[in-house]
Amino acid sequence: MVSDNPHLHLADVNLAAAELERYARHIVLRDIGGVGQLKLRRSHVLVIGAGGIGSPAIQYLAAAGIGKVTIIDDDRVDLSNLQRQTLFGTPDIGVAKVEAAANFIKRLNPGVEVRTIRERIDADSASHLVAFADVVLDGSDNFATRLAVADAALIKRVPLVSASVAEFEGQLGVFRGWESDKPCYRCFVGSDPERAEATCAEQGVLGALTGIMGSLAALEAIRASFPFGEDSAGKLLLVDALGLRFRTLTLPKDPGCPACGAR
Repeated sequence: MVSDNPHLHLADVNLAAAELERYARHIVLRDIGGVGQLKLRRSHVLVIGAGGIGSPAIQYLAAAGIGKVTIIDDDRVDLSNLQRQTLFGTPDIGVAKVEAAANFIKRLNPGVEVRTIRERIDADSASHLVAFADVVLDGSDNFATRLAVADAALIKRVPLVSASVAEFEGQLGVFRGWESDKPCYRCFVGSDPERAEATCAEQGVLGALTGIMGSLAALEAIRASFPFGEDSAGKLLLVDALGLRFRTLTLPKDPGCPACGAR
């Protein structure tokens, strides 16, 4: 008998005693339980970018017991990152972000398998990398990368959690465009990869807001790994930190979308 806790399920016998204690606050949740925790342990989340969004997302995915986390980023830690990228500390300056992120995960939860890829993902590599994941969490900082990742996730039928921040505003969406009633990322943003974009360095970003959006992105990646509550695919969360307002919009599927309209 592993435990007399009434919230535990028979499947919990496949969780080690240390895991039962580590994830006890998940296991007692009626909508997750031992079955859900086991599913998280068997899940693989691909994280694009270890920056403002990826930093808190990686922390909470590892803490939640996601079995495998693959992190893709080609950058090194810079002093200016530390205002919002809490995955890193001053001693990490100059270190590859994927290396510092992997070290953090190992300290936080050695039971999580970490794979690091120090490169900028593009259309050529995205399809191969996405194919091995159960969920993709995209916190990248440029439109061309987001489109490449979104297209690959659509083709491979892998749920996409996409989050972004700018100044005092944040956006979060979950996309499963291969489904007949769900939009893909291109239904939402269009298809112009050359449109002008301002960087964080040019327009600034509230550090705490990246923490909020990254944590929410981790929440949706966990939900995509083991569904609970209401399905969030096809919805867009808008966060206005200046007015402390949260709005949720329903995104329609575009029947003329060149990516998913014919699917």
